[in-house]
Amino acid sequence: MGVRGTLRVYLGAAPGVGKTYAMLDEGNRRLGRGADVVIGLVETHGRPRTAERIGKLEIVPRRGTEHRGATLTELDVDAVIARRPEVALVDELAHTNVPGFRNAKRWQDVAEILDAGIDVISTLNVQHLESLNDVVEQITGVPQRETVPDAVVRRADQIELIDMTPQALRRRMAHGNVYAPDRIDAALAHYFREGNLAALRELALLWLADRVDEGLARYRDQHGITRRWEARERVVVGLTGGPEGETLIRRAARIAARARGADLLAVHVARSDGLAEGASPRELARQRRLTEDLGGTFHQVVGDDVATALLEFVRGVNGTQLVLGSSRRRGWQFALGPGVGATVARESGDVDVHLVTHERVGRGRGLVHVAGSPLSRRRRACGWALALLGPVLLTLGLHAVPQPGLGADVPLFLGLTVGVALVGGLWPAVAAAVVGFLLLNWFFTPPVRTLTIAEPRNALALAVFVAVAVAVSSVVDLAARRSRQAARSAAESATLGLLATSVLRGEQALPALLERVRETFGVRAVALLERADDGWRPVGSTGEDPPATPGAAEVTARAGERSVLALCGRVLPAADRRVLSAFASQAEAVLEWRRLAEEAAAARRLAEGDTIRTALLAAVSHDLRTPLASIKAGVSGLRATDVSWDPEDEAELLASIEESADRLDGLIGNLLDMTRLRTGVVTPLVRAVAVEEVLPVALAGVPDGSVRIEVPEDLPPVLADPGLLERAVANVVENAVRHAPGTPVLVTASALPGGPGCGGGRVELRVADRGPGVPDNVKNVMFAPFQRLGDAPRGTGVGLGLAVARGFTEAIGGGLHPEDTPGGGLTMVFTLRPATGDGKESA
Repeated sequence: MGVRGTLRVYLGAAPGVGKTYAMLDEGNRRLGRGADVVIGLVETHGRPRTAERIGKLEIVPRRGTEHRGATLTELDVDAVIARRPEVALVDELAHTNVPGFRNAKRWQDVAEILDAGIDVISTLNVQHLESLNDVVEQITGVPQRETVPDAVVRRADQIELIDMTPQALRRRMAHGNVYAPDRIDAALAHYFREGNLAALRELALLWLADRVDEGLARYRDQHGITRRWEARERVVVGLTGGPEGETLIRRAARIAARARGADLLAVHVARSDGLAEGASPRELARQRRLTEDLGGTFHQVVGDDVATALLEFVRGVNGTQLVLGSSRRRGWQFALGPGVGATVARESGDVDVHLVTHERVGRGRGLVHVAGSPLSRRRRACGWALALLGPVLLTLGLHAVPQPGLGADVPLFLGLTVGVALVGGLWPAVAAAVVGFLLLNWFFTPPVRTLTIAEPRNALALAVFVAVAVAVSSVVDLAARRSRQAARSAAESATLGLLATSVLRGEQALPALLERVRETFGVRAVALLERADDGWRPVGSTGEDPPATPGAAEVTARAGERSVLALCGRVLPAADRRVLSAFASQAEAVLEWRRLAEEAAAARRLAEGDTIRTALLAAVSHDLRTPLASIKAGVSGLRATDVSWDPEDEAELLASIEESADRLDGLIGNLLDMTRLRTGVVTPLVRAVAVEEVLPVALAGVPDGSVRIEVPEDLPPVLADPGLLERAVANVVENAVRHAPGTPVLVTASALPGGPGCGGGRVELRVADRGPGVPDNVKNVMFAPFQRLGDAPRGTGVGLGLAVARGFTEAIGGGLHPEDTPGGGLTMVFTLRPATGDGKESA
């Protein structure tokens, strides 16, 4: 296959910032340096300065295809590969290709060119990133149907942000450097509002900052760099689970706030043999909530040595500052060791350590915490050293003083053996007893300097010494192990308690639960797998290279009848299985919660259906009977033989009958349309439709002179089902005429470009009236079925017109939303997809 080409992406903070211009500028620079550069596809959008930058760059002809009666062109991937340039310029990475081409998306075309060993330079707007799609729609109100998976962009070799302040971009648009003059006002008033542009800019900066962080972490891992790099301020606060934690978190948050953009991370170290004494699950849960409320993240890691684990975490996240509380130990307890704070400050290197005072300083932990496990490696090493050197030093000391006799020497060696047991456990104490026995026999038991024991009582004394030493050492060692088990149980209880409080807090998100499993057990990846008919299906995962099957994991725990919690990274000891089982049970609870939520949603849909049926009965019982009564009264009057009608009265009755029949036809039509929408049987036949052809049919039912139409001649056709669009527009216009009598309703249309990569923007159809308007709190409710604004009189409709209009508009891929009419009134805005001749249609 050869070497894959490199991908460079110009990421735009907003449409119109100059991505295409920058791409062409880079192509010309490389051409000037002698590189073979071609243009695979470029969209100038009619901008003269952008078109000028094409210069002498060779353009590979596009490939055309017939689609719905029009000839559309797209990137010719095969022609670019056959040409085999060094660099290909391909604009608008998020573009959707015309149906019939080999790839549905242009980023898939680019992948083929890269696989052929050709470097590619492309462009992309931040609103087309898949992870930001919903956020951008909430900000701008415009859905983006063309997206690129984040993973595709993150794999790019270079990403360069093309940025511009909102004020500068708006000035550029006002000067006509982005859109044609007739489109500037609409663009500035809608998508390109200053707040929208500022939010899009922030999204682009944050997304790119995360990508830079990933690259930096990868580089540090590849080169084994553990020294801190101050690329971004990260303030880490170490928590013991004590009551002083909230003070430390708030202090750390203030430090992070002074460094704008700094990250706040709270970490609690759980010992592998038990959490640190004094840790309260309730306090940890409260501190977790406080950290999240202040915009930080809470982490829990496992480590034998608290200070070492804390520093490893800080260096792992590239932390720059560490906040710790002053020790709660009493003064005499410092004789047992310097404490975590002093150890961290001594070994922190270039990490700034803040020791914060609090009201609990020096008041003790309740339990004495000696650094290190009761049977830690350090303790055992000290025990062995004391077992080998202690008896020798004691022997030298006894030789330096007058000999009191064997009866006094044995208790001294016995005391030394007990001390060794306290420090190092059973086996160092046994070694001390054996060494002491040999030294007592050689130097202090007659005959000296031999292993022979002359008197039976001396032999009994030595035997009792060894027996007592071994027995006492066993008891001390057993007590140490029981202490270790108690600490382990405390750790499990605290972890399970924290898990239980998470459930009570409503932390139902599966990713958060899996991340907690990964942090608690210190593994590389965690996945929740569910058995399907064709094998195993991942329900959720976290970490690097999560297992796809239980066989690919080092540790598994059953989470239910059909699901398994799988961990990769290390094999867990048997003692951890109980806590892991609790996490697995919680994962199953999350899955059950999801199933219940789906059932609740189905129940809500059934309840909505019952509500609609009830409203339908009410509508049929009154609103449909009203025009029927009017028709029957008119017909009965005309058929009456005892009444003589003059021509004018007869014409009035016939007009009343016709008007009531038309009203009845409209009511029945809306009811049938809503039934079709609710049952999902609306199948639109979408094609290119001219708006000026739809409007006359849609406005046929309104009185003459009640509507004024302003549609530009160059308005592009839209992708829609003509029948559905006519019905939707008719309902909205009739509603506007009914609520704004005496003033004409204005119907306007305009094409609004969406900028490079937006697939040609959108077409907006606006229906503006000068009626009383609609309060903001009612604008969303007005589209619900059987809703009437205010106290609308019976007989004027069943409240389905707007619901049907929005349903039909969304069925053809558009949107309908209300806005206030400047000067008073309501404007209903149809957002439709354009169908142009250059392939810019949002499918």
